Amino acid sequence: MRSIGRIASWIYALAVYGFIFLPVVVLVLFSLQSTSFPIPPFTGPSLRWYEAVLSDNRLTSALANSLLVAVLSSAAAVMLGFLSAWGFARFVLPGSGLLRGLITLPLTVSYLIIGMGLLVLFNWAGVPKSLLAAGIGHVVINLPLCFAIIYSQLGDHQINIERAARDLGAPEWKVLLLITVPVMAPAIFAGFFLSMTFSWDEFVISFLLTRFDTTLPVEIWNLLRSGLNPKTNAVGSLVFAVSIVLVVFFELTLLRRKPA
Repeated sequence: MRSIGRIASWIYALAVYGFIFLPVVVLVLFSLQSTSFPIPPFTGPSLRWYEAVLSDNRLTSALANSLLVAVLSSAAAVMLGFLSAWGFARFVLPGSGLLRGLITLPLTVSYLIIGMGLLVLFNWAGVPKSLLAAGIGHVVINLPLCFAIIYSQLGDHQINIERAARDLGAPEWKVLLLITVPVMAPAIFAGFFLSMTFSWDEFVISFLLTRFDTTLPVEIWNLLRSGLNPKTNAVGSLVFAVSIVLVVFFELTLLRRKPA
């Protein structure tokens, strides 16, 4: 019975991981197809379609736009999330519970609803569709995540360190920059890299708020409108590869335990 249970556990694990990763494996495999159609039989491997992607100015511009929006919007979301979390953790504010709930509310709202609301707001305010508008949208969806991560790590144990720095004559801004920020660095970097991961492949808000300068997910959608081909597979593989690199870097730099 014990061996049957072990076999069943392995079968279940393989089924779960196969269900999760099989589409990605197929995507990467047929991005190496040498013919013009991503269908069996496999005729690779070939880097023909990766060369086509990297030589396409529109796709490389969209790739650069995605990186720019992801880095800048994540930095803004982390900064605003940190300042908000620090304010709620260190000061007694009227209705702080309600205000914290309002900050985290976008986590429960569909990106489509947020994007449509921002589109109406920007049209009313005269803000044109652009990478700036998309970046603001990414800040809106990522700020609650950064706030939740950082606020959860702002405990009472840092208060004594901050109080000691004040007793030694440090002004408040030095306490914040030289004491609180370094102590909270793991949570800050966690929020930044998770925000970058979400912003990098976000489609709905970028689609609604950009026009001429678009991000890579929007360009992938434009390619898919003309049908599947190995070029779209190659672009999707590159997006997946960047996401994996971000996650692995996050794991190696922040979650790695120091040897005892």
